[in-house]
Amino acid sequence: RYQFVIEFVKTSRPRKVMDLGCGDCSLLRKLKFHRHGIEVLVGVDIDCAAIRHRVLVFPNFSSFSMHALAPLSSDYLQPSPRPLTIELYQGSVTEREPCSQGFDLVTCVELIEHLELWEVDLFSDVVFGYMTPCTVIISTPNAEFNPLLPGLRGFRNNDHKFEWTRTEFQTWALGVCRKYGYSVEFTGVGEAPGQNREVGFCSQIGVFRRNANALNAVMDDAQREPTVYRLLYKMVYPSLCDNNIFQRILVSEVLYMAESLKKQWLVGKQGIQCEFTSCVHGLPLEEVGQVGEEDGGLAVGLVVYRHGSCVCVPLQCLLASSRVQALCRDVQHLQQALVDDSRVQLNAERNAVMLPDENETEEEDEVEKDESEEGEFARERPMIDNAEEDWGD
Repeated sequence: RYQFVIEFVKTSRPRKVMDLGCGDCSLLRKLKFHRHGIEVLVGVDIDCAAIRHRVLVFPNFSSFSMHALAPLSSDYLQPSPRPLTIELYQGSVTEREPCSQGFDLVTCVELIEHLELWEVDLFSDVVFGYMTPCTVIISTPNAEFNPLLPGLRGFRNNDHKFEWTRTEFQTWALGVCRKYGYSVEFTGVGEAPGQNREVGFCSQIGVFRRNANALNAVMDDAQREPTVYRLLYKMVYPSLCDNNIFQRILVSEVLYMAESLKKQWLVGKQGIQCEFTSCVHGLPLEEVGQVGEEDGGLAVGLVVYRHGSCVCVPLQCLLASSRVQALCRDVQHLQQALVDDSRVQLNAERNAVMLPDENETEEEDEVEKDESEEGEFARERPMIDNAEEDWGD
């Protein structure tokens, strides 16, 4: 069932997804790794204890289910290009909550059978009449499949209030479509083995899509405070949409690339073969040192050069890195992003990154040291000469 939702998300790429009856957040924990464009991921359940239930996150390590939705270290080291906000609410699917409007996809995985039959009409009115999402996925047990389950007597779960046959589920679904302006496609997961396939799937699924001419409640992206639901958890993932994070990642990539090219250039100047090549960064070795052409006043050639005690790496050189290119589309964009950042020193033309040459600095220090020692020796020498002359007398 969860895999069915994941595959649907992969193909339809909804931006805002809500899981009603999220329980221990199993589906949400899977979707955070299979976002495919998801920017808002919300879970709702009436049972607060289920949301806070401890689950096994890794072998020999458990955590509260909602905390398993927190970002990993890799999410901070390599932020996603798109934002992601995860929210968990305690609330009932039969209550109207303004924050629940405007979603692209609402999922109800094995939820509806936990409602009383008289609550199903309220559920239908809230989900299809008030929330009006673009798509709704509802899965529920297929009662016709139950005789194939060994040892099962009655319903599959003690909390189930009913379990529908395929005809009963389809009758309800088609009625919802006529009333609220949706169409539905029936499918399922868990095929019966061999000759028993006529009973249908173990879990039957209805994929409801809102008709183009149906009225829908559109919620803007401005943050709204819940008025009926109770917010239990909220996490905003790091992303490149955050200017501070974008700048930190860009500067880190630029300096790494610049230092790498500087190292190779210096090794080439010394005539020493180096295992590290710029090909790792998508920059062919033979292109380093080529004279570039002028384009709008910016040097676009791939030439690393020395300026005083610094090594200058042109911005065009840095764009040969796919990681830098993914952050900045062209030289002008890269220049604008770096010009006011104190962590990066640009040359006067602002078309190259300047890096100190440690070897050159060390040589200058040695020269200054030698000159200083020679000066001291020169000052002491006359005294020695005088002493020798005195002995001669």
